[in-house]
Amino acid sequence: MIIPPIKCQGKKTKLVEWIASKIPVSYNVWYEPFMGSGVVGFNIMPKKAVFSDTNPHIIQFYKDIQSGTLSNTSVKEYLLEHTNKLAMSGVEYYKEVRNRFNLLPNSHDFLFLNRSCFNGLMRFNKNGGFNVPFCHKPNRFSRSYITKIVNQIEAVAKIIKKNDYEFRCVSFEEIIVETTENDFIYCDPPYIDRYADYHESWNEEKENLLSLLLNSTKSKFLLSTWHHNKYRKNNYIEMNYKNFYIDTKEHFYHVGANEINRNSMLECLINNYDIEQEYLQETNSVDDENINSSNIQISMFD
Repeated sequence: MIIPPIKCQGKKTKLVEWIASKIPVSYNVWYEPFMGSGVVGFNIMPKKAVFSDTNPHIIQFYKDIQSGTLSNTSVKEYLLEHTNKLAMSGVEYYKEVRNRFNLLPNSHDFLFLNRSCFNGLMRFNKNGGFNVPFCHKPNRFSRSYITKIVNQIEAVAKIIKKNDYEFRCVSFEEIIVETTENDFIYCDPPYIDRYADYHESWNEEKENLLSLLLNSTKSKFLLSTWHHNKYRKNNYIEMNYKNFYIDTKEHFYHVGANEINRNSMLECLINNYDIEQEYLQETNSVDDENINSSNIQISMFD
């Protein structure tokens, strides 16, 4: 399991295996319009992909890994330098880095804030400023924790550099309309009526626009969303996706400040193709190739 260095609320780390089981056997380009941490795409490891997000800091972060501006060496040096300052000044130093980042963003400060803010949240105000408070752990960056982050940077860098990946800061509607029937779209938008990780809020208008685009696309798509919890259900599934394949799985998100507020939820995957038929066709195709290969060998020996 590849764990990306960026933490995002609602990250799909524990759901990657389930999601992977629903992905088509073959496609030309992997499109991920709501990249977030990138955990799904990096673990699927498509040969060619377009990762996009409206959060410019996420996109720049992975562009910097791709170019080598952000590396395991630079991150280690940065965190070792800043951990002592954080240990000495705590919240005051955290605010100093946050103010600096909001004035002049850079990927090293972004990583620092993301890993030392409250509960690993990624939240921005209306002006695009990072506004999550400190986690109140002055000794946050222990040697082992720094090593863990550095190893995550290195693992993601290997995947990005060996494949044909493009990172773009654009809205989902711009990306989806450029896909073709031979491409695949994985969508993991902010969950409607749940919470929003992005610097722009997710609302009914965007939820319905996404549905309209997915309903009309010629590409195969897989959408992650929520189905219901013990308090309420996601009414948009019945409204927008009742004619598609729907699968559910119970999942537990650790996103509440208090344990009492952390409840299980039925996660939902929606797709516009029959995954069992996909694998059956692939199996038949492989069998046909083997038969043809056998015939050629017989002919040669004859």
